[in-house]
Amino acid sequence: MLQDTSPAARVGIQAVIPRPSVLLILLGIVAAIAVLNAMIGSVILDRFVTRMFIDMTLVVALQIFMGNSGILWFPHLGFAGIGAYASVIFSMSPLQKMISLPQLYPFLAEVHFSFVVALLLSAVIVALLVAIITFPLMRLHDFPAVIASFALLVVIHVVLTHWRELTNGPQTLFGVDRYTYAPTAALWAGIAIVIAYLFKESRVGLQLRASRDGRMAAASSGVNVVLVRWLAVILSAFVGAIGGGLYAHYITSFTPNAFYLQETFVILSMIVIGGPATVSGAVIGTFVVTVLLQGLRWIENSEMLASAIPGGLAGISNIALAVILIAILVLRPGGLMAREELSLASLRHVRRRQ
Repeated sequence: MLQDTSPAARVGIQAVIPRPSVLLILLGIVAAIAVLNAMIGSVILDRFVTRMFIDMTLVVALQIFMGNSGILWFPHLGFAGIGAYASVIFSMSPLQKMISLPQLYPFLAEVHFSFVVALLLSAVIVALLVAIITFPLMRLHDFPAVIASFALLVVIHVVLTHWRELTNGPQTLFGVDRYTYAPTAALWAGIAIVIAYLFKESRVGLQLRASRDGRMAAASSGVNVVLVRWLAVILSAFVGAIGGGLYAHYITSFTPNAFYLQETFVILSMIVIGGPATVSGAVIGTFVVTVLLQGLRWIENSEMLASAIPGGLAGISNIALAVILIAILVLRPGGLMAREELSLASLRHVRRRQ
């Protein structure tokens, strides 16, 4: 008799034994890129790699909830924006706050922590905030859940834009100390990968995927769908807030628009193209889309090509990304890494097929 090994049939298992080769390969990819970047020593490449690792942290954080629950989740960049502003407030010197945030509340003006403490503290605050505001949303399914999540992104953007005391309003927040470099971003990207994969292979992650593949079947098997979704979105926001803090201390000046629709589209494209169901898909998708966008932006900024084409090449990167996203959704809806993680076993399987 064949045994049912689907997630819905395995919700009673205490834990799934992770495959170490998955983490070894993914962390090896991150380490290889970081080492290659250090060996080349190019300033332009260093900026490119640093931003890619920051985006990788954000995309992997989004995979924790969206990939395991199957819910299209828009406010992720909004939570990252809250983490960015919070980490800046906690890490900026009191003297600089008088210049950059002249309307800051007095009880926050003298607060000054180290970068790591500020990063983790901001992530904890974001996680607590998300735990409060998202619990009711975890009861929604399908289109109502998507619409509510998009509305939450809009609400967060409006708050960040108009809360001048904390964010400087729509004006640019400047004077942020730069603490994020390529090695730092690579380290946090690696930590995010470990957290996401261990969660995916945990009991809660297994139950969440069971609710994704068959909500009613999982609930009838004893899975508290609302609870497992809630735990996942809290962890996702915690890791995403770290990514937002890394971005803030890399770019050193930004506005609330940095965490709104355009960046949300890019992050969602990375996880959809790579494959939202797997951590490997989040990593591969980030790498592929980053290389693609960087190449297209180089073409956009090429004076020779722009002069040869009437109307120039402005916007070609966004158009190309949209076309590729549509093609992936049509030809390979599960993404490049649809269901199986990148492991030694999967590589051997591909080799045998070839």
